[in-house]
Amino acid sequence: QVQLVESGGGLVQAGGSLRLSCVASGSISSINIMGWYRQTPGKQRELVAQITSGGRTNYAASVKGRFTISRDNAKNTMYLQMNSLKPEDTAVYYCNALNLVSRVYWGQGTQVTVSS
Repeated sequence: QVQLVESGGGLVQAGGSLRLSCVASGSISSINIMGWYRQTPGKQRELVAQITSGGRTNYAASVKGRFTISRDNAKNTMYLQMNSLKPEDTAVYYCNALNLVSRVYWGQGTQVTVSS
């Protein structure tokens, strides 16, 4: 089992920055890929960014160049640095982990609100 706890959400003005954190606990050694997803009411959860255990990253086109995903394996923590935030980035952001046998884990989510 893997437990994920997000933090760092909040209210920010357009053009501002936030950093989200996701702390993993439990069967940490089984985690392969970690990622951030986001969801707004009435829409499907969408991928924001992913990072592999080897540090390879992948970003949604809408956030490329503005968001940076990183991972501190020593602290069992993943981060999402979000810069130049836009109102359309407003969503609940979820931490996600995929283990070596493709089991998926989710955090409880953290709200990010960007005001115009």
